Amino acid sequence: MKILPRSVEKLMESFQKLPGVGPKSASRLTFYLLHVPQTQLDEFSESLKNLKTSTVYCSICSNIGESDPCVICAEPERDHSIVCVVEEPIEILSVERTGKYKGVYHVLHGAIDPLNNIGPDEIKIKELIDRLEKDEIKEIILATNPTMEGEATAMYIRREIQKLKSQIPNLDGIKITRLAHGLPVGGDLEYADEVTLGRAMEGRVNY
Repeated sequence: MKILPRSVEKLMESFQKLPGVGPKSASRLTFYLLHVPQTQLDEFSESLKNLKTSTVYCSICSNIGESDPCVICAEPERDHSIVCVVEEPIEILSVERTGKYKGVYHVLHGAIDPLNNIGPDEIKIKELIDRLEKDEIKEIILATNPTMEGEATAMYIRREIQKLKSQIPNLDGIKITRLAHGLPVGGDLEYADEVTLGRAMEGRVNY
């Protein structure tokens, strides 16, 4: 016997496709939305609709924004010779909240993960190497997450940069640093508090 309306079931199924949302959470979210005013639902659906249509990827750093280049890359006061490499755009917000960093970024949109068939070509490593050849960069900060995948990605990038430095003499002065491990191993930058992340940024080490 069919108990729930199809529209309710479909929304619950849609919520379950989101990371970290199981059947119980999907049910709670769906029934919560049934009780909010229609105007609030309309605003919610409009926000969802505009999520893709009103955002673009920055052609320089691959961050998301409303314009290309993004607001950070377009800001002349930033130090464009220092590039902080992160896995996801949300991690830029975490670093910015520390107030300790005045350089620019490069977003990989993932990490090397062989178990899930994600190799170097599936993330934005080539675009980072291209920036090294075109721009005057003095330091690369590898701020990938302190997980197995993040460490593997950092090591791969380091190796690729070292290879490039051996081929192009004028790139030999580029410094490669890694965030100091004040960050918990196995954690994500997204969940790190400002003090811990700020200290990790200040205490970054040669890599």
